[in-house]
Amino acid sequence: MLRRSLFLATAALMPATAALAHPVQAPTGAEAQRMIDEVTAFRAKLAKAVETKDFATLRASYADNFSHTHGSGKFDNKDARLVSAMAGEPLIEAAPATELVFRVFAGPTVILTGKSPILNVKEQKTYDFRWVCVYVTKQDGWQLAVSHAPPLGSATHSLIF
Repeated sequence: MLRRSLFLATAALMPATAALAHPVQAPTGAEAQRMIDEVTAFRAKLAKAVETKDFATLRASYADNFSHTHGSGKFDNKDARLVSAMAGEPLIEAAPATELVFRVFAGPTVILTGKSPILNVKEQKTYDFRWVCVYVTKQDGWQLAVSHAPPLGSATHSLIF
């Protein structure tokens, strides 16, 4: 009985010890480029879904625990983001983007930063936003897990993107 208990205790510690001894390496080279290409295609699919108000695609594109932090500090979960998309509000997900920088991690996870002009409908004025999005994989493919979009320059805190 003592041997069995000792074996079970040792076996329980092995996965934690193995994880510390051999950290997962981030993909590089062709594997990293494949992930970047997949996220780029996913972003195009998500932008089209926002533009066409394709609810089924939108729902599948956001992780269940998705969160977005607006430049004003307002916080959206998945349901709030879906409501915004279906209402036709301007979103960074469908905005033209420049200065894209991809960072590829194990998981697979991709962190993407960029800059986008967003129209403030109330003011009829466009503001630039520097944003960050975190893309993760699920069994069915990529999902947007987290985004944050602070305004650049003279944008006011009333902006909701």
